[in-house]
Amino acid sequence: MPGALEVPTAIALAEEAGRFPTAPRYDGYVALGCVIRGETYHFEIVSDQSAAALSSLGLKGLIIGNGILTTEDEDQAWARARISEGDKGGGAARACLDLIALRKRLRVGLGA
Repeated sequence: MPGALEVPTAIALAEEAGRFPTAPRYDGYVALGCVIRGETYHFEIVSDQSAAALSSLGLKGLIIGNGILTTEDEDQAWARARISEGDKGGGAARACLDLIALRKRLRVGLGA
C-alpha cells in the first residue's frame, strides 16, 4: 500500500471482492505498516484515521489484527517489529487468529 491510510481501504476491497464466486474469501486480515512521526501534524492524522478506519471495519464484522506501528523514528519501528524484540506483526497475526477462533466459538454457541 502507498501508506497506512490505504490499508483499511485495501481490506475493504478484498472483503468486497470475496463476494464474487471466483474470488478468494478470507477469514481475517492482518494490517501491517508503520507511521513515523515527522515535523508536522500529519503523523497524528494518519495514526488516528488509520486506526479508526480499521476499528470501523472490525465493528462491521471484519476480523483484523492491527499491526500498524506508530513510532518516533525508524530505529524504534525496527525494535517493535523484530521477532526478537517487539514482534508486533506476530502479535497482530495472533490477535487475528484469536478473533477468528472467537467468532467460530460464538457461532457454534448461537447454533449458526
